[in-house]
Amino acid sequence: MSARHGYGNPQDPRNPFANPHTASHLRREYDSESESGDPYDRHGTFQSSASNLTDHHYDGYPRGDNESERYAGSVDSHGGHHGSTFGPPGSQEPYPAWTADRQIPMSTEEIEDIFLDLTQKFGFQRDSMRNMFDFTMQLLDSRASRMTPNQALLTLHADYIGGQHANYRKWYFAAQLNLDDAVGQSLNPGLQRLKTVKGARGGKSAGEKSLDSALNRWRHAMNNMSQYDRLRQIALYLLCWGEAGNIRFMPECLCFIFKCADDYYRSPECQSRVEPVPEGVYLRAVIKPLYRFVRDQGYEYLEGKYVRRERDHEEIIGYDDVNQLFWYPEGLSRIILNDKTRLVDIPPPQRFMKFDRIDWSKVFFKTYYEKRSTAHLLVNFNRIWIIHIAMFWFYTAYNSPKVYAPRLAQRPSAAMTWSATALGGAVATGIMIFATIAEFAYIPTTWHNASHLTRRLIFLLIVLALTTGPTFYIALVDDPKKKSQIPLILGIVQFFISVVATLLFSIMPSGRMFGDRVAGKARKYMASQTFTASYPTLDRGPRLGSMFLWILIFGCKFAESYFFLTTSFSGPIAVMVRTKVQGCNDKFFGSALCSNHVPFTLAIMYVMDLILFFLDTYLWYVIWIVVFSIARAFALGLSIWTPWKDVFTRMPKRIYAKLLATAEMEVKYKPKVLVSQIWNAIIISMYREHLLSIEHVQRLLYHQVDSPDGKRTLRAPPFFTAQTGNIKGNFFPPDGEAERRISFFASSLTTALPEPLPVDAMPTFTVLVPHYSEKILLSLREIIREEDQNTRVTLLEYLKQLHPVEWDNFVKDTKILAEESDAFNGTNTSPFGSSDEKGKKTDDLPFYCIGFKTSAPEYTLRTRIWASLRAQTLYRTVSGMMNYSKAIKLLYRVENPEVVQMFGGNTDRLERELERMARRKFKFTISMQRYSKFNTEEKENAEFLLRAYPDLQIAFLDEEQTSKGEPRLFSVLIDGHSEFDAETGKRKPKFRVELPGNPILGDGKSDNQNHAIIFYRGEYLQLIDANQDNYLEECLKIRNILGEFEEYSISSQSPYAQWGHKEFKKAPVAIVGTREYIFSENIGILGDIAAGKEQTFGTMTARALAWIGGKLHYGHPDFLNALFMNTRGGVSKAQKGLHLNEDIFAGMNAFGRGGRIKHSEYYQCGKGRDLGFGTILNFQTKIGTGMGEQMLSREYYYLGTQLPVDRFLTFYYGHPGFHINNILVIYSVQVFMITLVFLGTLNKQLAICKVNSAGDPIGGQGGCYNLVPVFDWIKRCIVSIFLVFFISFLPLFLQELVERGTGKALLRLAKHFLSLSPIFEVFSTQIYSQSILSNLTFGGARYIATGRGFATTRISFSILYSRFAGPSIYLGMRTLLMLLYATMTVWIPHLIYFWISVLSLCVAPFIFNPHQFSFADFIIDYREFLRWMSRGNSRSKASSWYGYCRLSRTMITGYKKKKLGHPSEKLSGDVPRASWKAVLFSEIFWPFFMAGLFIIAYMFVKSFPDSKGNQPPSPLIRIAIIAVGPMVWNAAVLLTLFFTSLFLGPMLESCCVKFASVMASIAHILALVGIIAFFEFFWFLELWDASHAVLGLITIIAIQRAVQKFLIAVFLSREFKHDETNIAWWSGKWYGRGLGNHAMSQPAREFIVKIVEMSLWSSDFILGHLLLFIMTPPILIPFIDRLHATILFWLRPSKQIRAPLFSTKQKRQRRWTVLKYGLTYVLVFSMFAALIALPVLFRDHITFNCTLCTNI
Repeated sequence: MSARHGYGNPQDPRNPFANPHTASHLRREYDSESESGDPYDRHGTFQSSASNLTDHHYDGYPRGDNESERYAGSVDSHGGHHGSTFGPPGSQEPYPAWTADRQIPMSTEEIEDIFLDLTQKFGFQRDSMRNMFDFTMQLLDSRASRMTPNQALLTLHADYIGGQHANYRKWYFAAQLNLDDAVGQSLNPGLQRLKTVKGARGGKSAGEKSLDSALNRWRHAMNNMSQYDRLRQIALYLLCWGEAGNIRFMPECLCFIFKCADDYYRSPECQSRVEPVPEGVYLRAVIKPLYRFVRDQGYEYLEGKYVRRERDHEEIIGYDDVNQLFWYPEGLSRIILNDKTRLVDIPPPQRFMKFDRIDWSKVFFKTYYEKRSTAHLLVNFNRIWIIHIAMFWFYTAYNSPKVYAPRLAQRPSAAMTWSATALGGAVATGIMIFATIAEFAYIPTTWHNASHLTRRLIFLLIVLALTTGPTFYIALVDDPKKKSQIPLILGIVQFFISVVATLLFSIMPSGRMFGDRVAGKARKYMASQTFTASYPTLDRGPRLGSMFLWILIFGCKFAESYFFLTTSFSGPIAVMVRTKVQGCNDKFFGSALCSNHVPFTLAIMYVMDLILFFLDTYLWYVIWIVVFSIARAFALGLSIWTPWKDVFTRMPKRIYAKLLATAEMEVKYKPKVLVSQIWNAIIISMYREHLLSIEHVQRLLYHQVDSPDGKRTLRAPPFFTAQTGNIKGNFFPPDGEAERRISFFASSLTTALPEPLPVDAMPTFTVLVPHYSEKILLSLREIIREEDQNTRVTLLEYLKQLHPVEWDNFVKDTKILAEESDAFNGTNTSPFGSSDEKGKKTDDLPFYCIGFKTSAPEYTLRTRIWASLRAQTLYRTVSGMMNYSKAIKLLYRVENPEVVQMFGGNTDRLERELERMARRKFKFTISMQRYSKFNTEEKENAEFLLRAYPDLQIAFLDEEQTSKGEPRLFSVLIDGHSEFDAETGKRKPKFRVELPGNPILGDGKSDNQNHAIIFYRGEYLQLIDANQDNYLEECLKIRNILGEFEEYSISSQSPYAQWGHKEFKKAPVAIVGTREYIFSENIGILGDIAAGKEQTFGTMTARALAWIGGKLHYGHPDFLNALFMNTRGGVSKAQKGLHLNEDIFAGMNAFGRGGRIKHSEYYQCGKGRDLGFGTILNFQTKIGTGMGEQMLSREYYYLGTQLPVDRFLTFYYGHPGFHINNILVIYSVQVFMITLVFLGTLNKQLAICKVNSAGDPIGGQGGCYNLVPVFDWIKRCIVSIFLVFFISFLPLFLQELVERGTGKALLRLAKHFLSLSPIFEVFSTQIYSQSILSNLTFGGARYIATGRGFATTRISFSILYSRFAGPSIYLGMRTLLMLLYATMTVWIPHLIYFWISVLSLCVAPFIFNPHQFSFADFIIDYREFLRWMSRGNSRSKASSWYGYCRLSRTMITGYKKKKLGHPSEKLSGDVPRASWKAVLFSEIFWPFFMAGLFIIAYMFVKSFPDSKGNQPPSPLIRIAIIAVGPMVWNAAVLLTLFFTSLFLGPMLESCCVKFASVMASIAHILALVGIIAFFEFFWFLELWDASHAVLGLITIIAIQRAVQKFLIAVFLSREFKHDETNIAWWSGKWYGRGLGNHAMSQPAREFIVKIVEMSLWSSDFILGHLLLFIMTPPILIPFIDRLHATILFWLRPSKQIRAPLFSTKQKRQRRWTVLKYGLTYVLVFSMFAALIALPVLFRDHITFNCTLCTNI
């Protein structure tokens, strides 16, 4: 036993889990577990094999020393009291508000003793204890500075543990632990609950009574607690929280751990223990097993490292599932120990001791299945579908009487009309039934929550019978001859029943039907009410506003849709529904298909109308939300239309009244004096940022002047006194940053701000920035070197063009500096003396070029900083956020003049005092996850940050290798005051807390925030991204903004004195949102679009949504109520993949758990946005996929099925509605094209009647069809689609109008249209919709990243093609063909709009590519494209068509698990294989359905006799031959080549290196020839009729696409990660390829792949050329490149970026390339042209007589 340091036999007093009073049976239990009586052996938690323990370095603790080498103590853990480390030597107290002279309930020392005691009783880590002690003290200090210390401790306890809004109290009652604790564990809580529910019949139910009395018992208990106990509970909770690591994401799990710990602490056995528990036991016995469970859900241990498991969300038991187990008593009763006893059967005080013996792997299960399927849209948003589809039915059924009229009658009978219209109710019920069935799939039916679903389903089936039954009856008995009234009465009754049903289903949340999960009184719903449906109530005003808004929107929509869509549709219906096509025939189908072609077309038109019906709602939503938002802005007083005079002349008064805490000050000083200090500080800070030149500053500052009577007085700057509005140029550079900031500051002060508190009473807050690998500071090299050949510009040049004024000021500044230092060193500046003017000019050149002349580090650093502050760097963020510290110092100095007097002239001591205050009230923590792995450059930059801002804290992850393989990880905190360790050269940490394991289990950002969250201090958090900025004048408003949390004036009454006291009843404010200003908005069109999106979403809609309680999204400058968020699962969610947009989930979480979310208008942060085309689209793809993941999440399920209807609609249209609207817009375009194709076939083959002005057919036209109303309907449709698109510009325009006036707004709109931004809008809509749909089908937020470069880099054609072909170009091209057909057959001018938008789907990526149209680059691109198409067949290349093709396939096939032979390149992460259901629908059913549609259209065209009256041969055979022909041809070619290469390849390998390439190129060329030959043959068969050929082509493409998708989805096994099989196929060498035993099966698979690939390759080849041809005409325009650049970058041609400089050799090379490939291009172009033009020109001469041809 001697080797067992820490743990002796069970009675060893140091073993925390042994019980000194146990009877012998317990000892026996230990003995049965392990020979040595070690309770841990079971789990391997401690791997205690004796051999391990002989090693001294194992986790053992040398006796008697609490700090072994295991937990190397950090800086001051060895010291005694740590007062010294907190403040500078001059300051007296570390926690000034918690000092003995303020009647504190307990001294700092006593509090520290509590922490020490808890640490020894439970085995917490020392460093964690010190960290949490400091945390608690800062929190108490922050609260006590604005109330009495007693009250501070009381409210803190109420917030954490026992108050009305404390999460712990809510959980305690939700999980019904009150029953458990009161009745004892002998009765199982689950059974206990059933009893209370059964007795709930008479009067006030027993359940309610017991709940009320329990609440009162709880309140009494809390009220009677001593302050000592209260503090001990807070301390225990924080210690549990501080070491929990990833378990912090599961708040109720933490509550359970805390409760067990608390029960144990109160038990006698804990109190009687003397020996301290070894450090780190809590982490190992309680947290690690839970952490391991969570980790192993997503990762498996392979070959010494963790690898992501291939599981989708529905198979992973994530944080939320684990957490929800603790919501219900049934869940808690599932927790079992190793010996199968249940934890609930053990008395509460003993439960904590058993934690290490819980078998977690058997406990948890999924509580909600996040299955990938579009049915989520049905379940979560069923009310949206019901409102629209049922209304559409009511409208349309009433307006298409002919559809259900008896065969001979013109109109149906009245009864039938009522009844047919009434079926809308049946439609609504049907949607509900499907939604309910889908809901069964997402909820585990084992739980007690499916009963209400079954009840609902039965009820819905009854309603369905009521709403459909009468129709059948009426259809049977309805006979105009019988005059019976029964059918009519039945019909009317049925109609009203269905109206009531529709209203009920569209208003009532489905979660509240049959078992109200929101407001039901039954105890069983209590948990889900508490945690998912405690929505904060709205005040009366906003609630009425919310209802009014939705009544307006739907009122307008239903009126407009009825008159614009439905009645205009009744015309086409009337003429089309009865039309039978005469005289057509088909070989196989006779006239069955073709005679009904018109009703087919009508059916497609119905679908079209329905989609437009959906789009209308969004249109009205945008209009009214903008109106509301603008009204709200005027109500808040935010608008440019307030006269200039008003805003600026009153500014000094407003600064005094609103920003300064003037209520507390004695009026010794004139307001002017105080205001002048604030104002001058703001102006000087702008001067320091080079926004203002010295002349401007002079005119903006307050100056001291001599007044006539000899006193010194302050003169207000002319800026405030000048009366005119046109003075901008005099005071700041026109349209510059300074003007924007000052005017925003001025106008923001016109709104109502909460009163500020004095600085020393304001709450403490922390800014937290997660940082992964973003740039910290730009290096000189990055600034003055071009990135690559395509960039054409250095970063510095680019920035100088964007900020010319600021560069100018910077240079002047630098020159002054340089002259000063020269004078100081006594050297003359130039050899000529300064007399020579010209010399002076040349002398200054280096300054203007690169900002320095001598490369001394201080100068180069200045340039680096200047550039870094204008790019998206961490340095910019830090220096911006550090303005808080400046602002606090400034306010403290201004408001407390006595402080300044006290220190007299001693500026050092004054500065120290101000520093102390700033440090006490504001903390800044950066979570630099990778800090310990930084390279030298990053380390230097981080070090520079710490030196520049010593108060900056950096939290990072530190790894420590252990002998056992898995490294131990620590959360470590350092700041600029930490001293260096002489041995390692690193800074010594302030705190170093061990984590249960690697914290990064999810997508990174939220885990990064979570590991650093224990180092925040104070009451509020501001979460900032590493691409933001802040300004001094905004930071001055910090006290006002923190006032928005409504916690400034807390009543002095105890929160426990009575429940429901009005002070403590209001829902707490969880999040305060603020505005973002996008500082990249003026960088060309794309930057401006991105900025505009953010302005409208982040500001305009947020303003209206926050007012009516719909703002969920927290963007990044938002302030969070740290205590509220951290007791409810942290500031963001972290399950990998699912929580891709981690912050939105935090908002939804806060909202569902009862936190209010506000939006403030008067504060803004800067934020950078992506600027290049690729980066914007990557960002949109990320948002889109993130949205797809949100659709799956349980939060959407709760919100969608539980919110009342007006708030539900607000939530829907504010968040997912935007994306679903995008999907519908794209669908509308596609459906409309199909409609046009079908109408085109009618128009082409049938004689259309001429009509007179009244619209009646003119007589005497035999055998004509009246389709004129249909063409009117088409025009209306196009107008509708056009409006929906156009409306997306409205919000931005109005936003500009309100904020910057009419001129600016019109100018910005004009700029957008001239810069082709509508093209970009169409394209981005497609990207959004494609990313959501592919995410819902295949999952996996994957996109090929393109980085955050500037928008000036030219990207080559092949890269753009491979990136956007899948998402958009293919679809665009297919649609383009349909449009071509429609244009040939039903030309109307309205189609021009469609040509533009469909073309933009194909060419947008190229239009927004810088310098796309420069001739030389275009041709060089062409060369690159040809190479890209053909490489990668003899040896693998990084970028080739083949690689692109494989990558797009893997979504469906997935990769092979085992990596054989070759190391794999990670092409697209580990993509899980898509589920067969998803594939079945999207990849097999849908393409075949589309192909079928086009075949029907084609067969209709071909079913008429030709001019000589011969019946044509069967079109089916013809289309089959032409569609499948090329594939058969490819298969034949490939087989021949396969055997050739198999026999010749190995022999010729030595002499002919290129053998594989030759084989591949033969195959590819033959495939291309084949596809073109088949098309030409087809065209010949069509007798050179162009429109028939196009329709045939559409059909052929649809069929081939369906066949290819079918082959890929059905026959392909998983991919290898390497492309060896491809090379093997061409070279014939199959051995030695690392295929192992697959070498036999692979050739067969590869054969199918190759057949598909040949078709794809030839179509891509033709497509690429087509795109190039489309883009050729602009190239021929002179100066197009200049014009294009002006459009993209909004720079005048003179300001534009110079063309790249090439050396003579490069020029020669380029010239030769251009010549060679230019000729090739022209040749190919003429060949393509010939293939199309020759048949058209010589159509009459080219005839063959072949008998075969006439038969197919």
